[in-house]
Amino acid sequence: MKLIKFILTGIILFFSGILQGQVAVNVNIGTPPPWGPSGYSNVRYYYLPDVEAYYDVQSSRFIYYNGVTWVRRTYLPKHYRSYDLYDGYKVVMTDYRGNTPYIHFADYKIKYAKGYHGQPQKNIGMKPGNKNSGGGMHSTGYSGKKQSRGSGMNEGHGKMKKNKGQ
Repeated sequence: MKLIKFILTGIILFFSGILQGQVAVNVNIGTPPPWGPSGYSNVRYYYLPDVEAYYDVQSSRFIYYNGVTWVRRTYLPKHYRSYDLYDGYKVVMTDYRGNTPYIHFADYKIKYAKGYHGQPQKNIGMKPGNKNSGGGMHSTGYSGKKQSRGSGMNEGHGKMKKNKGQ
């Protein structure tokens, strides 16, 4: 009888270990940036109309056309390094699954032209330097203003690169 109880206990422990391992599986698609729009934690791409670029949440990289090919970088092109990502409008690509969001660029460029503003967006995080609490609500996109620090870097991307002449 003791042997049967011992075997049953071993089988129960074995299967509970397997089930626990299956429950612990977690799919992480990346952490959205603090300047990203809140409410879209399961989205992989944003389209940034003012800079005609995409942002890949999964890899934390911008995707833009450099004049020759589409590239993935941790920073925006030089002429957009002072672009305020917190104030700019982000088109959330909820209906795209794949690795090349730019295959629809011609359509996006027309549908979401520079200066496009859809519904007001609330950022996930607070813009650095703001004294208020919570993410900011933005009904407008790019204001044309440069970042107050003049550092030429995109917040939250870990790469600091100064622009010449600043």
